[in-house]
Amino acid sequence: MQEYLKKLSFWTILKLGLLVFIPITVWFDLIGFNPVAITVASILGILPLISFIAKATEELTSRTSTIVGSLLNVTFGNAFEIIIGILAIKAGLIGMIKAALAGSIILNILLVIGASMLLSGFKYKEQTFNRESAGIGSTMLLLAVAGLLLPSLYSVIAGEPVVIMSRVVAITLAMTYVLALVFMLGTHRHLFKTKLDVEDHKTHWGIKKSSLVLIVCVGLAILQSEILVSNITPVIEATALTEEFVGMVIIAVIGNIPELLTAITLGIRNNITQSIEIGLNSSMQIALFAAPLLVLLSPLLGSELTLAFSPFQMVGMILAVVIINYLSSDGVCNWLEGLQLTAMYILIAVVFFFIN
Repeated sequence: MQEYLKKLSFWTILKLGLLVFIPITVWFDLIGFNPVAITVASILGILPLISFIAKATEELTSRTSTIVGSLLNVTFGNAFEIIIGILAIKAGLIGMIKAALAGSIILNILLVIGASMLLSGFKYKEQTFNRESAGIGSTMLLLAVAGLLLPSLYSVIAGEPVVIMSRVVAITLAMTYVLALVFMLGTHRHLFKTKLDVEDHKTHWGIKKSSLVLIVCVGLAILQSEILVSNITPVIEATALTEEFVGMVIIAVIGNIPELLTAITLGIRNNITQSIEIGLNSSMQIALFAAPLLVLLSPLLGSELTLAFSPFQMVGMILAVVIINYLSSDGVCNWLEGLQLTAMYILIAVVFFFIN
């Protein structure tokens, strides 16, 4: 046992230790314990599950064809956002899930990429990255965010519901994402070749183990997320937090911690291209897959999710996309640029804390 533990990294041991919060969460929920304690326990229990889902998906992706791997990555890459979104829509927490979708896009662009540039910049004076792939990714994000914001603008200006418009936009964005995958993985795959970290991409799990871990962790994540959603409203009522802040910051951070840690690790290993691609691709998956999917599923879940975001959510997404488009234009980054991105995320989070 001691020899086995010695082979495990600190992060692996931490993730295994956090799994104890799964039964704790279930027990707290069964006995009707304090909602704040239940929420904290459920979040701590969800964190390792998200990480193991990401690891299992990565292992299966590396052992399958490009098409199958891409489908797995699209389906499970943002599993938490989709799971929490479905449960939140069923619970009528439409405002929270809209904020969570916008928050995930903003966080991946500003914090994931920014923290990677900032922390790796302390080790390297300057780092170069694939300007073509970053440019394509940031342009796709500009298109995606524009698609998300058009119904919002129409709703504000015309003051009319945008249910049908949201569905049409959702279908258009999803089709765009499918064709973008064809571009990135097929016709123009050469533009997206990056220097791979052999240690990071060396597979350790087989297909059977990866599939089992994926199935079990998704099931447990659904259980934990259901408990989390059922206790969100009491927590909001008992604290100074708002539904929008919970979605925009807390839910978004929970769902994207694996991407954040992976991107920082790759950046410190002088592979900032992949760090940037992780942030851009995760944002694109939210905007072009998760959000459209939830919009199209919402009528079946008892509530109607539209793409009418609040003004501050729109401003946050616009700022994030404009800034990353500008910074990715020269193919060179440093710690100051990382600081600027990170500071902008903190400023947006602070603003949402004070919005009632």
